[in-house]
Amino acid sequence: MPLDFVFLRMQLDDSFFMKQALLEAEKAFHADEVPVGAVVVVGDRVIARAHNLTERLHDVTAHAEMQAITSAANFLNGKYLVGCTLYVTLEPCVMCAGALTWSQLERVVYGASDSKRGFAQAGLNLHPKTAIRNGVLAEESKNLLDRFFAKKRA
Repeated sequence: MPLDFVFLRMQLDDSFFMKQALLEAEKAFHADEVPVGAVVVVGDRVIARAHNLTERLHDVTAHAEMQAITSAANFLNGKYLVGCTLYVTLEPCVMCAGALTWSQLERVVYGASDSKRGFAQAGLNLHPKTAIRNGVLAEESKNLLDRFFAKKRA
């Protein structure tokens, strides 16, 4: 298979799965949670879906990424997510980056950057074998966050 075709397919797949994460973010939005959504994929199969639950659970660690990691680990019956990709609508924070590093994901794909609390903005790296791609459906992710915070300020 030509490399250009493989790269194009990966881009299309990334958009498809990021749309799944955006559906989770919409659930958070409607539940009055900060609208961040995440899915974990192995092969072409979504094995975990999650969104922020910090308000509902009264737990500052209940970020979408943390919920997705736990759900995927339970599905796989193991603590490592080798061979899995996490799609998340917002750049993971420093706390989530630690969990992502320990989980040993193959890839992390995120939408909008977080200039205040994002791991990349803080100069952190994930596991050395984890590939990172950013900016996938970033505008859609950012728009949902902007709508949420505009509603909060109104």
